[in-house]
Amino acid sequence: MSQLKAFFAGAATMAGGLIAVVLLTGARDPGKHAEFDEITVGRINIVEPDGTKRLVISNRAQFPGDFMQGKEGARPDRRAFAGMLFINDEGTENGGLIQKGSISDDGKVSSGLSLTFDRFRQDQALQLMNNDSANHQQTGVKINDVPYFQKTSMADIQRFGDEARKLPADQREAYWQKLSAEERLSVNRIWLGNTRDKGSALQLKDAQGRVRMMLLVSADGAPLIQMLDEHGNVSKTISPGSKD
Repeated sequence: MSQLKAFFAGAATMAGGLIAVVLLTGARDPGKHAEFDEITVGRINIVEPDGTKRLVISNRAQFPGDFMQGKEGARPDRRAFAGMLFINDEGTENGGLIQKGSISDDGKVSSGLSLTFDRFRQDQALQLMNNDSANHQQTGVKINDVPYFQKTSMADIQRFGDEARKLPADQREAYWQKLSAEERLSVNRIWLGNTRDKGSALQLKDAQGRVRMMLLVSADGAPLIQMLDEHGNVSKTISPGSKD
């Protein structure tokens, strides 16, 4: 009798396990859909039928590297963030959302969020960002000119940095200026956000990234328009009290 009970107990256990496997794997059948009220995971990969990743949602510990034409590159510097990556049809990173927030043992806040959209096979063309600390909170929108990938690739950007680090310190600025003049680098063209003195600002820049016009509102509400020359000197100011 005890052997019979053991047999039925074992059969019930096997049946329960089989049911669990069917429930968990049923979503692989194109004719079935799994539904959950809540799911807890470390990382989700959204893929195409051929396996190409299109979206990765991840915790900090499992956050991926960068993707270029279906290949993932190592990015240990990203392990400080959780968030998601956007990946285009060919398997190349196309932007993403990263965020973090913590207080260290000595009471220092480290908090930030960045939502970015990249140019094809290139870097950030648009960024919405927020950085927070005890001394300053900065929130803004950045719009950048980004070189076409056949003119400056992501590999070129890595190479530029390596070459600059090999140069004497007094030659590095000229090196970057040369690349900028050749339009090999990304350039910020528009900045809209708050300022350190609790005002707000819109900066409009030329193709070299030089501020040429600013719309400002101070913390006490005073509006101001400034026009600047190529050296950063204010050439004209328009305020509520000005004549023209």
